[in-house]
Amino acid sequence: MKPTRRPANPCFSSGPCAKRPGWSPAALNGALLGRSHRSRGGLAKLVEVIERSRKLLQMPADYRLGIVPASDTGAVEMALWSLLGARGVDVLAWESFGEGWVTDVTRQLQLPDVRLMRAPYGRLPDLASVDPTRDTVFVWNGTTAGVRLPDGDWIAGDREGLTICDATSAAFAMRLPWPKLDVVTWSWQKALGGEAAHGMLALSPRAVARLESYTPPWPLPKIFRLTSGGKLNEGIFRGETINTPSMLCVEDALDSLRWAESVGGLDALIARAEGNLACVAAWVEQTPWLEFLAEDPATRSCTSIQLKITDPWFLGLSPELRFKTVRSMTARIEAEGAGYDLASHRDSPPGIRIWAGATVERSDVEALLPWFDWAWAEERHAAEAA
Repeated sequence: MKPTRRPANPCFSSGPCAKRPGWSPAALNGALLGRSHRSRGGLAKLVEVIERSRKLLQMPADYRLGIVPASDTGAVEMALWSLLGARGVDVLAWESFGEGWVTDVTRQLQLPDVRLMRAPYGRLPDLASVDPTRDTVFVWNGTTAGVRLPDGDWIAGDREGLTICDATSAAFAMRLPWPKLDVVTWSWQKALGGEAAHGMLALSPRAVARLESYTPPWPLPKIFRLTSGGKLNEGIFRGETINTPSMLCVEDALDSLRWAESVGGLDALIARAEGNLACVAAWVEQTPWLEFLAEDPATRSCTSIQLKITDPWFLGLSPELRFKTVRSMTARIEAEGAGYDLASHRDSPPGIRIWAGATVERSDVEALLPWFDWAWAEERHAAEAA
C-alpha cells in the first residue's frame, strides 16, 4: 500500500544537507549584504561563527580555528599542501572522499614516502597498522560508505606525526577526540545544513609548530598560504578570511549555530543523530531486502546512512541495471514528494543513502521509511510484469 504520510521536510541529501527545523528565509534578515566583510560589523560576524563553532564543538582553547575558501575540500587541501612532506605519511581510504586525498598525496604532491591503507566499501582499514611516527590523513566518517571510525583509541597520544582529519560529515553529530587530532576540517553545508563554498580549518599547537618550522618544496597558491614570514598568519583565525566570504552564507551559518545551542549543544545534536540511526536500524531489522553497508554495527554512520540491497533478484542484475533500479526506485519516492536525493553516491555500491544528521527530525525519518518499502514493491512488480 502506498503510504499516506509524508515527511514534513523531505530533504535527505548528504550535502548540502537539510536546513535546521523551522528554517525560513527570514533567518537571513540580519545578513550584512552590500557590506565589506572587513568592516567592523562584517568581521564581527565572522568571528562570531568561529567562536560559536569552537564552543559548540568543545574545542580545546589552544586550537586555532578559521574560515577558509572552497568548503571542506579547500580546508583539507590547505592542510595537505602546507603540512605534508616533512615525514612519511599514511593515507587511509575506505570510500571515495578518502580516495580523493589519496590522489592528492600520490599524484599531485607526489610524495616519495606514502603508505596507502585501503578497505572496501563497508569496512575500515587495519587501524592498528598506522605508524605514529608518520603523518596520517583520513576521514572520520565515510560519507559515501556510511562507515565511520568508532573512536580515536587507535591514534597514539605520544605520536610524532600529525593527524589530518576530514571531519565534514562527522562534525556536530559525532564526538571528536580533539587531543588526538592535529588538523580538523568541515564545512557549513554538511552537518549544519548551511550554504556552499565555506570551509572551517582547526589546527592544534603541534600543527602550528609544523607550519612554522617546515616549508614545503612546492609553490603554494595564495589561498593555501597559512604562514607569512615563517610565522602563522594569525589573521585567518581572527576572521580575516583569505578571499571574500558570502555574508548571506555567514548569516545562515550563524542561524544554524544558534539553533544548535538552543536545542542543547553538542550532546543534544549527537543524541538527535543517533536517534535517527536507531530509527533506521529498527526498520532495517524488520526489512528482508536490505542491510547496512557497514559490516560492523559499531562503525555505522549516524549521518550518512548507507544501505545495500540484498534481495537475490536484485543481486542477479547486471551492475548497470542495479544502478538503474535504485535510481528508478528513489525517483518514485521523489515524484511523490516524500524524499529527495536518496540514491547512493555514484562511486559507492548501488543502494540507498539517507542523511540523518541533527538537522533532520526523527519524525521525518519515520515517515520516510515506509516509502522505501512501497517503492521497492513497485519496482519488483514492474520487473515481473515486464
